[in-house]
Formats: sequence, C-alpha cells, structure tokens
Amino acid sequence: MIHPLWLSLKVSLVATLLVAVTGGVLGFYFSRLHFRGKTLVEALLVLPMVLPPTVLGFVLLYLVSRQGPLGSFLYHTFGIQIVFTWWGAVLASSVVAFPLMYLNATAAFGGVDPKLEMAARTLGKSPFYVFWTITLPLAWPTLLSGIVLSFARALGEFGATLMVAGYIPGKTDTLPLAIFFAVANGEDQKALLYAAIVLVFGFTVVAWVLATNRGRLFR
Repeated sequence: MIHPLWLSLKVSLVATLLVAVTGGVLGFYFSRLHFRGKTLVEALLVLPMVLPPTVLGFVLLYLVSRQGPLGSFLYHTFGIQIVFTWWGAVLASSVVAFPLMYLNATAAFGGVDPKLEMAARTLGKSPFYVFWTITLPLAWPTLLSGIVLSFARALGEFGATLMVAGYIPGKTDTLPLAIFFAVANGEDQKALLYAAIVLVFGFTVVAWVLATNRGRLFR
C-alpha cells in the first residue's frame, strides 16, 4: 500500500523541479519582454490549465508514443520510452502543473520594482549580482507559492497520467490512479486512506499559500 504514496511523491518532486526551472525562467523573461504575439505565446503556455485532462493526455500520448514524432525520435535514437513508465507520469504532471508555476513566476518578477534593479546597476553591479541579491529575494515569496502549488497539482494529477503512464501496479500506480482503481475493485478502505492523504495534504498547501500571501488565513 505504500508504493502509490512513494511513487506520487517521487513523480511530484521531479515534476516540480522541472516546472520550477522552466516556469521560473520563462516567467522571468516574459515579465520583462514585450513583442508582437506575446499574448498568443502565453496563451499556449497556460493552455494546459483549461484543457480537459483527456484532451491533454491524448495530445501527450500522440507526441511521446513510439509512433509519435517525439516518442519515435527518443526511442529509435536513445532507446527511451516514456509511455507506460513513471516518466510518463512525470511528463503529465509537469505539463498540468506548469501554468501554475509560470503565472506565479510572471507575477513575482513583474512585481519587482525596476527602479531598485536600476539603482544597483548604476552602482556598477552586474546583472547576475542584481538578480541574486535584489530580484530573486523580492520575488521569492510568490515564487515559493508557485512551487508549492505546482507540487500539489502534480500530486493530484489523474486524467493525463492515466493516458500517458497507464495503471501498472508497482510501476505507475500514483495515488490518484490507486484511488480510482481501488474504488473500481471494491477496496473502499484503501481508497479512503489514499483519499484522506491527498485531502489533508491539499488542504494544508492551500491554507499555507493563503496564509502566506494574505498575512492570515481568514479575513
């Protein structure tokens, strides 16, 4: 019974690391860049947030299956198969969690007063120094909220994961998948235990984010 919990934590941690880096970098640059078509590019980046999980899962399955454009390249060139492995679960979780990280990163870096950065540069500080000593510390609280929310979203991913990773006990049985198939098999006590874990964790994350960003949980 411990495997789904352990696998979900592993998948969520790897997915969160991936989206923290990609979402953070893209959020930083898109908060500063202005170009024609920016809105369309951002809409594409945030699109997974509003797509039905089955649609998102189907698109990912088409791309990374052995017959898909990306999956065929990876398999025949490097011998890597993503579908029906825990890496498939990582991919699905990363894609659905990415918009949360990107939006938080964009808000975080966009909220930093450029006058503070400019003042540091006039004192001869390098862009690298300015970023690590001024920009990142000021943006960090919102970035951290994005990281935590992304982890929680990755932990709860179900639909796209089922299509890309499948349900293979002992291999791809994340918590949401284990809950679904436990109910389907009449194992209500097991499903209740798994559901309680997800509910408690999800509530804790949301409460923490609200308390951190508002100063207190309830107004």
